[in-house]
Amino acid sequence: MSGIWAQYALYNRLANETLYEACATLSDEARRRDLGAFFGSVHGTLNHLLLGDRIWMTRFEGGSHPSTDLGAILFEAFDALRAARATMDRRIEAFFVALPADFAERDLRYVNNSGFDTTDPASVILPHFFNHQTHHRAQVHTMLSQLGQDPPVLDLHRVLRPNPA
Repeated sequence: MSGIWAQYALYNRLANETLYEACATLSDEARRRDLGAFFGSVHGTLNHLLLGDRIWMTRFEGGSHPSTDLGAILFEAFDALRAARATMDRRIEAFFVALPADFAERDLRYVNNSGFDTTDPASVILPHFFNHQTHHRAQVHTMLSQLGQDPPVLDLHRVLRPNPA
């Protein structure tokens, strides 16, 4: 069962490494420039993505994450944000490599960010988790273009290709 999810976790890590490498070429001013995205800037969007992953991973691991502003800036400094992203990606990979066989058949009960106690099937939440990451990486990809940077290739089949070409 964990095979496809472990593959997505690997892709997530590699895509984030590639995206952060591209974002590192931006000035701090450019990373923080409000470009009209939902979380404003590259910096805001990268922080949101890390926060979302923290929330979902805590839920997947059986914990609860306090309700918070989804636009919160967790890390002001890009280097600290990048280090936290790398730590989170290792956590995600480790979890999904060892995913219990019945995990996708479970229901996940949690209190959402609006304070509602809710339950969703893991079979819906697992794809949401990885889709959410891809969605926001795509926003950053677009913002890189808006800032005059060449956005990196993030296609799953190219990122996972053993010998990238």
